[in-house]
Amino acid sequence: MPSSFNFGHAPFDCLTPAERQRVVDTVDIGYFTPGTVVLHPDMEPTHVHIVIKGHVQHEEAGEVVAVYGPDDFYGGRAVVAGRTTAVLTALDEVIAYLLPQATLQALIAGNSRFSALLFADLSRRLTAASEGNQSREFLSLMMVKVRDAFIRKPFFVDGGTDIVSLCAQLAERSLTNALVRDTGPDGQPRVGMFTTTDLRDALLRPLPPAQLAVREVARFDLISVTPETELFEALLIMIRHRVHRVLVRDGDSIVGVLSQLDLMSFISNHSHLIALQVEQSTTVDELQTAARQIDGLIKLLHQGGVKIEVIATLVSELNSQIFARLWRLIAPPDLQAHSCLLVMGSEGRGEQILKTDQDNALIVADGFECATLADVATRFNEALAGCGYPPCPGDIMLTNPLWRQPLAGFKATLTDWLLGSDPDAPMHLAIFMDARVVAGDASLLDAAREHMRGLFHGSDALLARFAAAVEQFSEPGTWWDRLTTLRGREEQAFDLKKLGTFPVVHGVRALALQNGIDALGTSERIHLLASQHQLDAPLARDLTDALRFLMGLKLQHNLRQQQLGEAVHNRVKLSDLGTLERDLLKDSLAIIKRFKQHLRSHFRLDAL
Repeated sequence: MPSSFNFGHAPFDCLTPAERQRVVDTVDIGYFTPGTVVLHPDMEPTHVHIVIKGHVQHEEAGEVVAVYGPDDFYGGRAVVAGRTTAVLTALDEVIAYLLPQATLQALIAGNSRFSALLFADLSRRLTAASEGNQSREFLSLMMVKVRDAFIRKPFFVDGGTDIVSLCAQLAERSLTNALVRDTGPDGQPRVGMFTTTDLRDALLRPLPPAQLAVREVARFDLISVTPETELFEALLIMIRHRVHRVLVRDGDSIVGVLSQLDLMSFISNHSHLIALQVEQSTTVDELQTAARQIDGLIKLLHQGGVKIEVIATLVSELNSQIFARLWRLIAPPDLQAHSCLLVMGSEGRGEQILKTDQDNALIVADGFECATLADVATRFNEALAGCGYPPCPGDIMLTNPLWRQPLAGFKATLTDWLLGSDPDAPMHLAIFMDARVVAGDASLLDAAREHMRGLFHGSDALLARFAAAVEQFSEPGTWWDRLTTLRGREEQAFDLKKLGTFPVVHGVRALALQNGIDALGTSERIHLLASQHQLDAPLARDLTDALRFLMGLKLQHNLRQQQLGEAVHNRVKLSDLGTLERDLLKDSLAIIKRFKQHLRSHFRLDAL
């Protein structure tokens, strides 16, 4: 039959040449007039339908859950099960390919990925969909182990070796570091490291280098990884601990030393890592140059098939170092010592990838005065804008006195937000709940957070009022109901944040608050809620998968917007989605709907 069958859409894009020929040989074409019931529970499903022209409405239990258009398919599960609970109706003139049951069963039996894309849960379908990128993902940073990188063989010296003799040995071997074997104050063996940086410190000692033992200047608080550690994790460890080298240990044996320079050289085809540039920046201009490379890093990692949660973690680490370094460059030392710089919202949770807007605040120690505080705040936010972080449209920044207060002022503001009538208060509380310290005295945030917990403690009504914000962006009926009419279908746009990630993020945030969970990341909160039996395990798994899918879809379309020179936003048109993406979006929305029903029951939101 038709040789023009479109194999460019999932799940048919994963078929082998022989399987594609089988489809072409057995597929037929069906015609349906407007209003025709294509499939209903009293009919025996015999074919999978792949739409060529027109639109078919899918209804379950009286509710519209999808509208299928050109290149969409439906009826696969029904054909295998031999029955259906759905009613499918032609909305206009429909022409569709009809793939017979026997062909479908043969494809399922012979192609596991095709089967997974048709029938598995969201997690397995996402995994199957990603297998098409295996060749790129294998080369990605996520797939490489430390053992695959260049590890320098260890060069050991005794702790009693004098500095001059050691430097001569390093010069002879063209090395810049040595491992130091020594005995610690407790009498136990220990291993340290001497680098050329330590030589600088040795020259400042009162003893001549020839009389100074290497144990006096070596560092013994070394960080270790194993040969099986993922290279990405090794990089994160270096960034987190602000070290340039880590030991590679296999059990009790020291395999060698992995340096950040060697690591960066190894993965230079994957990204432009900027951690060293941030650390070495001495001016705001230098820091801004480093920060502006992050979007390029994100694009390269995404193209390399790196998982969305991995990209988010790396970007969060780098952003934190940029914010902290900028604060040290701008804020006076006494202000740094008596304040706490926060990032909040998605940045605080470690879930903001591309730079969208700033959400930051400053808690100042009670009794401390800084005459130039307003000027410092202005320069900080302006410099962040120069780093590529746009100002917050809601003015949630240091420049706003509301987000720049002494601890006592923040406590009073939190009380007002919770007990007052300000319509923005629930969202302000939500943003503050995700605050994370990037510089300064973390105890100030701890005190403010403890005050907030005390306000909520024992008050189911206040918790319910906070949780009710999950309905803030809800629309009448289900979002898919808007697709039941054909007018403007191609213009339908879905807000990935308001209708997608926000209900998950805020609902989980409310449950975390109720159960005293301090974790900030949504996935980690979900995991902890499930481990405490506060969230059903299957729902927890589905929520995590839905969140990752929506974050990945948002990043994909944001990168496309950047490429086209458009402003980055959260709205995606249905016409821009492939068949599999639309199907996964439908599944994600069903999970979110189920979660919101759980929240309504759990917090008794209908009683508000």
